[in-house]
Amino acid sequence: MKKRPTIIDVANAAGVSKSTVSLVLQDSPLVKAETVELVRETMAALGYVYNRAAANLRSANIGLIGLVINDLRNPFFTEFATTAQMAFSARGYATVLANADEDPALQKQVIGSMIEHGVSGILISPSYGDGGASFELLARAQVPTMQVLRHADQRFQLFPLSAPDNSHGAVLATRHLFDVGANNVAFAGGLEGRSITDERLSGYLEAIRAAGREPVTYLGRSSRAFGRELAIRLSEERPEIDGAVCFNDLVALGMLSGFNQIGRKVGEEFRLIGFDDIEECSEAWPQLSSISCGVKKFGSEAAATMLAWLENGEKPEPEHRASVELVARMSSLGHLAI
Repeated sequence: MKKRPTIIDVANAAGVSKSTVSLVLQDSPLVKAETVELVRETMAALGYVYNRAAANLRSANIGLIGLVINDLRNPFFTEFATTAQMAFSARGYATVLANADEDPALQKQVIGSMIEHGVSGILISPSYGDGGASFELLARAQVPTMQVLRHADQRFQLFPLSAPDNSHGAVLATRHLFDVGANNVAFAGGLEGRSITDERLSGYLEAIRAAGREPVTYLGRSSRAFGRELAIRLSEERPEIDGAVCFNDLVALGMLSGFNQIGRKVGEEFRLIGFDDIEECSEAWPQLSSISCGVKKFGSEAAATMLAWLENGEKPEPEHRASVELVARMSSLGHLAI
């Protein structure tokens, strides 16, 4: 028996996305007239029959939330996703979780699939670099979408942002290192041109200038490997640098490892602080100072905000910045922590 054509077959034959075919089937005004005509002609040629009863059953499920996370390998984002998912579950909502893996093409694909499966709303910590393609999909589908933790689209009226106060956190971190005795403080990690790097770097630069010091920046991958290599490089090339504000905890933990490798005492000879305050900060040796974003509370509040939007029509404010706090430990305090 010949296989019955599917919506995917129609999309492939017409050269459009599954989401576009779905919008045509729903008589959406968001699709251009010539595209509608192309899709319908393709359906007729393939003998595709729309199962409206099945579609109605899918659309009746209004308890499905999409969570799109840029990098679930990073424990900070994993903790956020877990907390948000549990908050949704406590209110009777199911969650579809996708790791975009910092891949804009994959991000667009998973968003299209979520739209196709009828999610009621999406929380997205976005990957960078797709030129807005993912958010155009969301705009056309009119799915309530919140950007969380960082942003890739400036249209906050359409895609509200909820994120930590990254700039203020970097100010706190930089001032702290000067307060505990560092003289030459560098900024380490974070890829150039990304909004979250710009925010954290701006706070560092503000505090550096207020202290009358010269900025020293080493941008790069926000990874342990980058941090470890940088620690060794700084000790060889710039031994006068005696403190670093790291883009995130992974860079700081990498620097901690690098300094341990060469025998430079962190907390005494070099003052170090991370950002995000993942669980490992308190378990490392020496314990790592960090800027806490209160990610568990943040995840619960982001979920509650999304539910208020879906259930009560309370659209979030365009931009919300959650408070952050300094958590000082041995890597910056040294003997003062004892």
